[in-house]
Amino acid sequence: MTQSHVLILQHVPWEKPGRILDSLDDLGMSYEVMNIAKEKKPDLPNFSDVSGIVIMGGPMGALDADKYPGLKAESKLVRAAVSVGKPLLGVCLGHQIIATALGAKLKKGSEPEIGFAPIKRIDKHDYFSMWNKTLDVLHWHNDVVTLPEGAQPLAKSAKTKNQAFRFGSALGLQFHLEVTPTLLDEWLDEPCMVKDLKAAGVRNRSYVTPSPNTIRSCSRWPIRFSPDSRPGAAPMPQRWSADKRSVRYTPH
Repeated sequence: MTQSHVLILQHVPWEKPGRILDSLDDLGMSYEVMNIAKEKKPDLPNFSDVSGIVIMGGPMGALDADKYPGLKAESKLVRAAVSVGKPLLGVCLGHQIIATALGAKLKKGSEPEIGFAPIKRIDKHDYFSMWNKTLDVLHWHNDVVTLPEGAQPLAKSAKTKNQAFRFGSALGLQFHLEVTPTLLDEWLDEPCMVKDLKAAGVRNRSYVTPSPNTIRSCSRWPIRFSPDSRPGAAPMPQRWSADKRSVRYTPH
């Protein structure tokens, strides 16, 4: 029998799971990291063998399926996971993929949100209760998403209304709690990320260099893929619940 494991979908080499892997290692859970962004028919593991799904960040848009056809498969996975209560975490782009798969609208933000800045708690949930009313986190995005119908908003920032939300077994985080100091250094040496900084008018690396307190705070990773984290299947938004094809998942 195949061992159950967490499926992690990574879109580019530098946007790694970081502290998510530390959390899974602490829980003694196995995982598999895949990049299916450019695959029309990705060879995904059997859905029943997947105990949870993590969708990481990336520079593409959540709806750029013409250039990255694998995003369609990821959206399909989102709906399948939510329909059966399988734990699901989305980070930045992953947050947007989850939201749009559940019917939310994607749009450009008023301006890029890059660097360490606070988010403010809107509501609490066991998936992400936030240990303070405000929390300094790493932001790195241009697009924003609305809240899916029926979702629970958890956090916002001055520039982004939907910084975190929960829908059934899914948690979306627009920001980056997974980034370690070492991983952040890699980002700051990655040409694609440096281009983002310049486009946002950020000329000083210190703007995205965390303080020791921020590093300690961000190390408290909130998500658990343990059996007691499953709240059960969530009611499907009416706009797509009637179409059973939208939640069917068949690995190739």
